Amino acid sequence: MTELSIQNGDPRKVWARLGDVPAALYLLVILFVGLSVASPYFLTQANLINIVLQASVVLIISLGMTLIIITEGIDLSLGPVLSFAGVVFGAALVAGWSFPVAMIAGIVAAMLIGGLNGYLIAYHDLQPFIVTLGTFGLAMSFAMSISGGESISGLPSGVQWFNDGHILGLPFPIWATAALFLLTHILLKHTRFGRYVYAIGGNRKALQLAGVRVNLWQTSIYVYAAALAGFASFIMTARTNAAHPTVGMGLEFDAIAAAVLGGASFSGGKGTLFGAAAGALAVATLRNGLNLMNVAAEWQSAAVGVVIIAAVAGDAIRGRT
Repeated sequence: MTELSIQNGDPRKVWARLGDVPAALYLLVILFVGLSVASPYFLTQANLINIVLQASVVLIISLGMTLIIITEGIDLSLGPVLSFAGVVFGAALVAGWSFPVAMIAGIVAAMLIGGLNGYLIAYHDLQPFIVTLGTFGLAMSFAMSISGGESISGLPSGVQWFNDGHILGLPFPIWATAALFLLTHILLKHTRFGRYVYAIGGNRKALQLAGVRVNLWQTSIYVYAAALAGFASFIMTARTNAAHPTVGMGLEFDAIAAAVLGGASFSGGKGTLFGAAAGALAVATLRNGLNLMNVAAEWQSAAVGVVIIAAVAGDAIRGRT
């Protein structure tokens, strides 16, 4: 009985149990308490809704980023891919294409970049960091070329509904984010696709020995992540009422932060979508709080960077205990 009590009170076991809770949840609690004291505007209904809306795009991108990180990969191109998809969408609408066709064009454009990433990484064993850094520039160049380096304006009035529209009293971005979260959750937890996501990151060789076409499945993960970024581009385009070729710059940074804060490990095989959602809310809350305190944009990026380093360091410490 004494031995059992000692085991239950073992600091290492307590730390392990606490380590199972995503860092994002701790950060959210700290931010809510701190910002509630620091600013009288933080806990207002309008500001809380704004945080959720701001988190929607990052959350959608972080879903794909989480899948990729689980496979021991990373995708630095998702921000520019969003910009590229948005520019294709905007240019197609201005050219007179119908909404459905323009949306499909934007998503397909994003998926092509994702397919290139997956093909080079899975079939040619190239480093994800290097490949996606290259396609970062490629997607950005495509977006700048199509738009002529300028924002594409004069979009149909219906575009704004993707940001301002309401369904049953809730803004469309919240419904869209919830739908994509549910879809990705089903794929990850209840399909072969999800089992292979974890297996690729946890034990790739065993999967290959079992006769699974690992390269094809890994490529599909990058394609799916890019498709999510493509869909997020519609919300971002509606938010600004124009297609900006650089609007996605830095979003990949926030998506990585959200995924890592949510418990995704760069060592592979570990990560949850609920953690990613908490991470996206934490990042959006952090940026919102810094805005309320009039912190300059360049220092906001520094703050997110510090959070990423702290989360990765915490993951490394937990891995050694």
